[in-house]
Amino acid sequence: MSEEILINITPPETRVAVVENGVVQEIIIERAERCGLVGNIYRGRICRVLPGMQAAFVEIGLDRAAFLHASDIMSPEGEARSDNINSLVKEGDPILVQVVKDPLGSKGARLTTNISIASRYLVFMPRLGNTGVSQKIEDDDERKRLREVLQAYVDEHEGVGGYIARTAAETVSDENLCRDMAFLAKLWSGIRERAGNTSETGLIHDDLPLALRALRDLVTPEVERVRIDSRATVDKARPFAVKYIPEIVDRIEYYGGERPLFDLYGVEDEIQKALQRKVQLKSGGHLVIDQTEAMTTIDVNTGAFVGHRNLEETIFKTNLEAAQAICRQLRLRNLGGIIIIDFIDMTDEEHKRQVLRALEKCLARDHAKTHITEVSALGLVEMTRKRTHESLEHILCEPCPCCNGRGSLKTAETTCYEIFREILRESRQFEVEQLLVLASQEVIDRLLDEESGHLAELEEFIHKPIKLQAESLYTQEQYDVVLI
Repeated sequence: MSEEILINITPPETRVAVVENGVVQEIIIERAERCGLVGNIYRGRICRVLPGMQAAFVEIGLDRAAFLHASDIMSPEGEARSDNINSLVKEGDPILVQVVKDPLGSKGARLTTNISIASRYLVFMPRLGNTGVSQKIEDDDERKRLREVLQAYVDEHEGVGGYIARTAAETVSDENLCRDMAFLAKLWSGIRERAGNTSETGLIHDDLPLALRALRDLVTPEVERVRIDSRATVDKARPFAVKYIPEIVDRIEYYGGERPLFDLYGVEDEIQKALQRKVQLKSGGHLVIDQTEAMTTIDVNTGAFVGHRNLEETIFKTNLEAAQAICRQLRLRNLGGIIIIDFIDMTDEEHKRQVLRALEKCLARDHAKTHITEVSALGLVEMTRKRTHESLEHILCEPCPCCNGRGSLKTAETTCYEIFREILRESRQFEVEQLLVLASQEVIDRLLDEESGHLAELEEFIHKPIKLQAESLYTQEQYDVVLI
């Protein structure tokens, strides 16, 4: 599989795109004014304890206090403590925490005291003493080798903490792994020293900028090249790669073409498509994706696809294609939390099994952790995808000022009838000479056309003239009835 990573740099934002076989699979955007906080380590102070939720709010220097649950508070030895938040912390206590979830919507950042620091090959957990290996490394002999190398280092340096070998550690030499472990231990020592030398709340250690994180986390053996359109970023990326990821240095290249890098690969078009509800499938079917605060729902429809053999075969082929498209959309849009997929109903159990297997196979390439259930009695597939950052829609869009994010508006007809009721209410309550209706152009047009008969009857009934005035700044739901 051919894979490329594109990095577009501008002063206000950095954008990263993962392209597999010429198709954009993943887009990550980080803006200078709202950089991601996941991985940052803060010296915080408990500002409020909530016994009813077994949690506490922590002041770490952000606009909103961050959230720390009792289950995320670890002892210095790495063991989970009591579930009673009152016995763990009290207001005013200083505490060293790490962000595990960015602020999402109205919610503050989610914290943990179980700090972890990532490098190219390893994740270091200073408060745990055990070792582990990524589940994506499937070779048993390699898993055994990695575990032995990590355990030998931990045994030699007592009290240093625990390590997990990342997927990128596969086939990496023992020497490079030991060098990585020594670097992480030294980095943690510096973090503890900085935290101990200050009494102020605030940032102690921040993660790498997005461009360098992409090199650390996204570059796999399948990646043929990393193209960056900023000379300054390339000059930072190459020394970083020489020091930590020497095998990819030759794959980093500067793109200085006249045509924008994202235009060259069609990434801009994919971003626009990823903000739409409907996703067209090649067969003629389509997906409808609705993102809400509670969950994301994905509906699969056959659309214009009528098939060639029979109905069951048509449904099966559409669902198979949809499974691949859904996995891609989850990565593109960075959708997380609870996801409900409504595949087209299938009666054949083998077809259900194959669609589910296709979904699992496609999700295996996803960097985010996912969990899928079997097809339910209602024909739904429930799944979860770990969410740490805002979705693409939340980064690039804001709620519609007309509908406040509802996704629908009252019709002009509905607003007209509300105006009629308001006129009746006010004419009975107040003594006036006439009434003036202020509304949007669409509503005024309907009052003068389809509803003109009803308006005339109302004028006759209340014995008062009614004037109409269009307001260009009013939405279709807004109106005012002015007494004159």
